[in-house]
Amino acid sequence: MRTLGIDLAAEPAGTAACTITWAAGAATAEVERGLNDDDLRGRIAQADKVGIDCPFGWPADFVAAIVAHSRRERWPGRGRSGIKGRHPLRFRRTDDDVHERAGLWPLSVSSDRIGVTAMRCAGLLDALAADGCPVDRAGGGRVAEVYPAAALKCWGLRRPGYKQSPAILAGLLAVIRGAAPWLRLDTDAADLCARSHDALDALVCALVARAVALGRTAGPKPEDAEAAAVEGWIHLPEGGLAELAP
Repeated sequence: MRTLGIDLAAEPAGTAACTITWAAGAATAEVERGLNDDDLRGRIAQADKVGIDCPFGWPADFVAAIVAHSRRERWPGRGRSGIKGRHPLRFRRTDDDVHERAGLWPLSVSSDRIGVTAMRCAGLLDALAADGCPVDRAGGGRVAEVYPAAALKCWGLRRPGYKQSPAILAGLLAVIRGAAPWLRLDTDAADLCARSHDALDALVCALVARAVALGRTAGPKPEDAEAAAVEGWIHLPEGGLAELAP
């Protein structure tokens, strides 16, 4: 099995990818940065399962509100004021689910800067479909939406501040390697993950992709299936990191 993790950014310079090849007794990781869309499409074509750290869609209520506003129709949120009233426009059903399960709020794709990256992701998903790789935004196809920070918390490995502190970042990598002794990183890959949070997030995405492939993540419940098919669904791992061992 080969899994791919992508820490997507709005531009190639901030985009990292990690490919893990799973064989008997070991999982070998290769990490790289600076990938454009063609690079990503090529890596995805060679992977069995792909975890992408980026929203696959926007809140359905937000889309409906923007369409109504553009047509000069009644604003769907009329009469609802404050943060609570705007919640359905800011967060998807999967975001609520992540908060319920992990106690973290993903960035709002409709009101935070992650929206720019989501535009790139939408174009990438469209290109994959055109390449003959149908995309199930709920994660049932080759690609699945993942969230590294929440995945680390589910595994009991989260270290807040790793994106700001080189020391915490290096410590987090050591913790991950300690929890997964079967994970093989050469010197260059280990060095990159120890100094780039984008690279380490890509590594986590590739590990979560393995969990998705093994059916060890929390997919949408039946009542959330319709929303997940449109808005996307963040797959959180169930069980420990050790359960992914080859």
